[in-house]
Amino acid sequence: MTFEDWAALAGESETSRTEWAAVVGAWSEPHRAYHSLTHLAAVLGLVDELAADAADPTAVALAAWYHDVAYDPQRSDNEQVSAQRARIGLLGLVPDDVVAEVVRLVLLTTTHDPAEDDANGAVLCDADLAVLAGPPASYAAYASAVREEYGHLDDETFTAGRTAVLEQLLALPALYRLPRTAALWTGPARANLTAELTLLRSRAAS
Repeated sequence: MTFEDWAALAGESETSRTEWAAVVGAWSEPHRAYHSLTHLAAVLGLVDELAADAADPTAVALAAWYHDVAYDPQRSDNEQVSAQRARIGLLGLVPDDVVAEVVRLVLLTTTHDPAEDDANGAVLCDADLAVLAGPPASYAAYASAVREEYGHLDDETFTAGRTAVLEQLLALPALYRLPRTAALWTGPARANLTAELTLLRSRAAS
């Protein structure tokens, strides 16, 4: 996540360096327990690994940089704000059509439900949701970090909201859209999601 990584996508101008510093600063905010630089690095790494499946790897990588650049757990429009941040921040750094694609991709992370022919969307969404398929201990750490980010909510309110999120993910036509990620990650991810959902429902019932 060095400036050199960013510059390969958005150029080496002083404006580009200023924007990179601002983006890194946003991802470094202290309230981010999960949606942090660690998550950004993980998504960027996976986007790079899956780049051959993308129609526009540069746009997908830039969308990864911006997909949670705005993250306030007390707001419900983070994806919209992040997309607007990308639209403004990339102005003049990359062609307009690339900016438009980055904005579209960032907005897509609201639902993680790309169309069947959306190769760019499949790469970004699969990379973003890869955490769901981690080993149980890693998944538990992820879930705990998410709870920390929502520390302003009482347990009952958080449980209701988190349950809705898990149910939405399990109801997706497919958690992962690329054949190679779907084959490797779908089973572990569904097991993790189902286990957390069962735990939350048992807490709610007790």
